[in-house]
Amino acid sequence: MLSPSHETLYERVGGDETFWTLVEAFYRRIETDPLLRPLFPDNLEAGKHRQFLFLTQYWGGPARYELERGHPRLRMRHAPFAIDQTARDAWFGHMIAAIDEAGIGGTDRSLLVEYFERAATFMINQPEGAGDAGSGDAV
Repeated sequence: MLSPSHETLYERVGGDETFWTLVEAFYRRIETDPLLRPLFPDNLEAGKHRQFLFLTQYWGGPARYELERGHPRLRMRHAPFAIDQTARDAWFGHMIAAIDEAGIGGTDRSLLVEYFERAATFMINQPEGAGDAGSGDAV
């Protein structure tokens, strides 16, 4: 058995259950966001599933994402969508709210916020106000 200092974030926050809560909370916000909703397909279930698999694997859970989808290639998968600073900020804000709703606190919250801040910024591929964001299914 791993000592507490060797537990993964996935294990510390409660594993699958907590990450499902996080993903559901995030997508509930996306569903009503007039800026971001057009970036996502009509049916959000597949995206929820992929985000759940990716996040659990990234944070030390089972390697299910890799088995289903291969390497994440996040920037490549998001390239078809016009993501500017405003879209990045909206996405990041929803993710922070979802982290809080999932009840993830302390150092683990800080680690998640830091990661999502970097990841969201990395996805920017358009100057501010570049136009139609397109729609689709990235992760």
